[in-house]
Parts: sequence; C-alpha cells; structure tokens
Amino acid sequence: MLSPLDDFPIHQAPKPITTPATTDRNAYGRYWFGGFARSGGFQFEAAFGRYPNLGVTDAHLSIAVGDEQHAFHASRSAPTDPTDLTIGPFRLEIVEPMRQLRITVDDNETGITGELEWRNRTGALAEDHTFMEAGWTRIIDMMRFTQFGTWAGSITAAGTTTSFGHDEALGMRDRSWGIRPVGEQPTGRPRPMSPNAWLWAPVHFEDECRIFGYFQRLGGEFWRADGFRVPVLDEPPAVIDESDDGVVRLHPVGQRLEFTPGTRMVSRAEFDLIPAGGDPFTLVLEPQRRFLMRGLGYSSPEWAHGVWHDDLAIGAESWDLAAIDPLDFTAQHVHHLVRATIGQNEGLGILEQIIYGPHTQFGFSDILDGAS
Repeated sequence: MLSPLDDFPIHQAPKPITTPATTDRNAYGRYWFGGFARSGGFQFEAAFGRYPNLGVTDAHLSIAVGDEQHAFHASRSAPTDPTDLTIGPFRLEIVEPMRQLRITVDDNETGITGELEWRNRTGALAEDHTFMEAGWTRIIDMMRFTQFGTWAGSITAAGTTTSFGHDEALGMRDRSWGIRPVGEQPTGRPRPMSPNAWLWAPVHFEDECRIFGYFQRLGGEFWRADGFRVPVLDEPPAVIDESDDGVVRLHPVGQRLEFTPGTRMVSRAEFDLIPAGGDPFTLVLEPQRRFLMRGLGYSSPEWAHGVWHDDLAIGAESWDLAAIDPLDFTAQHVHHLVRATIGQNEGLGILEQIIYGPHTQFGFSDILDGAS
C-alpha cells in the first residue's frame, strides 16, 4: 500500500515503504527510553514498538519510586502509516530528530499519566550489528543506536506526581530495528535453549559518557562485545561516529561480579576495558536501586511485545519490589541504577543484566539457581 512517504527517496527495497523488506514474523522497530534522578530517588523508562508482520504496535511507561514500581501498557492494531506513534492516550513525538523528543500519556482509566521531554547530551552513536542463532533458527539480526540526554517533565502514578527538570534527571535512549523474538512464538519443533548472559552499561560522567555491552557463552567467553567513550559538548551534534573527535572504541576484556546471595542480582561489578590506543582501566558499578523490565513488557505474561490484544487495549500493573521473588523468571531482566567510578571520576548510569543458564564463571549450575 502506498503512503505519502513513498514520495521521498528513502526506500531500501523495491516495495512501498509500508511493506516490510522481510516476511520474518519477528521483524520489529523499537524505541527505548530510560531516565533517573541525579539523586537516585526515582527511575523511569518508556518504550514504543512496531511489529509490521504481526500487525501490532505497543507502548509502555513505568516508574519506580521507593519500593514501588508502576507500569502503564498500551497496544493497538498497527496503523498503515509507520510515522503514527500514538496508541490511545500514549503519544511519542519526534520534535527534532535525535535532538528533542516528547512522550505524553494523557488522562486514562489506569491513573498513570506523564509529560516528558528528552534533550540530547551527546550525538547518537551506532552500536555494532548483532546477530544470534540458536540451532537452526535465526534469533536476532538487528541494528541499534544509543544516545545520552536529560529529561524534564512529570509522571503521575498511584496518586503521586514525580516532577523534575533537565538539571535533575539524566537518561539515555536507544532505537533498534531488524529481527528479534516478539509476540507468541510459533509452534513446531522445540527450539534448543541457548543459555546466555547479557550485560550492558551506559554511564554518564561530567564531561563524557561511556557505554559497553557483551553477551557471554557458558564458561564466560565474550561475544558481540563493544563499547565507546563519547564526549559531552555544549552544543552536541545529532549524530556521531567512531571517526569523530573524542569518540573512542572500548574493548571489554574482563569482569568481576558479586551477587546478592540466593539471587542472580548483581550487587557490585568491576569491568576491565581497553580503549583503542590507550591504557586499560576499570569501571566499578554499584547498584542503588532496581527496575523490572517487565514494566516495559519484557518477560511479561500479559503485555509481552507484539502480542495481539484488541484494536486498542490499555492496562496497568504495580509491584512491591521488596516482595518480588528474586528467582522469578519474569524478574531476571532488570536495569540497576548504578553509581559508577573510574579512579576518582564518578558518574551515574544503568547496568542491564539478563543471566539464564548454568554459567560456571558466576558459580551457577542450573537454569535459574541463585548465588551461594
């Protein structure tokens, strides 16, 4: 089906722009946003996903304050126009690409609302391409860029409004597209489980930001490991790449993780990295609070990505984070708000962790046993 976008020379395949270039059911395009108080008092995240071969779009907004986390969810049939970023009361606006975006959740029956403005602190930077197979199946084939910024606005949940300015809230965002598991997976021969560990950490410092991430196979072998140091400028560009001044590739080479006994939650982490052409350094991360990614639909029994609900559906969930079973499958994908140090340099950021399987490098011997 033609759309007004077909009048622009932006095509990557001999099809209308609204027709996906692949028939893979797991084709997707996604926005993720994270934010937190410089004081550590709250943490919030939002997301918007489009799954063209499933005919679904969905969105989420979730905030954690104290031991409580509240989440707004929305889903609808995917509109023909891929630039339509609305789902009921949820609206994402690209005010100025890669510089300023706005998220709004208008009044609705869940009682969770928000008005948020993002401004970039760095240019957007492309991470390395990610490709993963499990047995005979392609699991992930995707591209992603990441960007650091600040937030201003307010979120209301459970009758309490949390407000903040750009000088009070830091954050980061990513935009990814390609193929990765979404929705209800097809039947057929059971796919072999591929135990894996994923660690990813974007961190703000005063005059620079650093980001790295990697998967680990059983035994601790790193793969798809990359990282970057990016400058913070008074007038940050919309886009940066590895050839720009101040951008330095980082190579993760070592790790030392401590876990809360009886869980798989990281309680302290040290990562050894080597900058291109530079001297090795150690980044120390100390978790301050925890955010369940279930609040954005990850591992959610009800609001998983790409699942059909209705032409329009909204809902909400709340959790007492202190009462969550630490070995619950749906609670393993988390974002820790972390204090970060490199020598005397201090910063704030996020440590994302997903660790399933018998990873001997961490002392785990089963799919989901806890640390001793």
